[in-house]
Amino acid sequence: MQISAVRDAIAAAAAVVVLPAGVGKLKCTGYVPDAVVTPCFFVGEVEVNFDRAMARRLDELIFTCRVLAGRADDRSSQRIIDALLSGAGPASLKAAIETARGAPGENALGGLADDLHLQRVQGYRWFEHAGSTYIGAELVIKVIGDGST
Repeated sequence: MQISAVRDAIAAAAAVVVLPAGVGKLKCTGYVPDAVVTPCFFVGEVEVNFDRAMARRLDELIFTCRVLAGRADDRSSQRIIDALLSGAGPASLKAAIETARGAPGENALGGLADDLHLQRVQGYRWFEHAGSTYIGAELVIKVIGDGST
């Protein structure tokens, strides 16, 4: 698997969420941005577990992604995050990202991986990013695929 391509595909999958009226569109990127325009989703750190199957047939990537919202109104920002972290609905990142798994028998992320799973949300808290503070959370996504490509 090519890490850069997988990052970009995760961000593209997240970009299809539909936020509540008046919030705007979720800005999504496969990399940690220098500056954040909220609401924002980005793919952050990656852990790589090589050789989960013999002959380089399976590697495992664990991505820590972040979703951040502004501070203009603490309550409304937290409601935006809550909608994004819901398990279902038009603003659900879980639903949007896992749609990129493809149909049964298809590879995930447009053929870049065998499968993916948004495993959990963690760290729902205030984040400091580039000198500013945002309310947000981390999402942990596991991606598995051929290690020889």
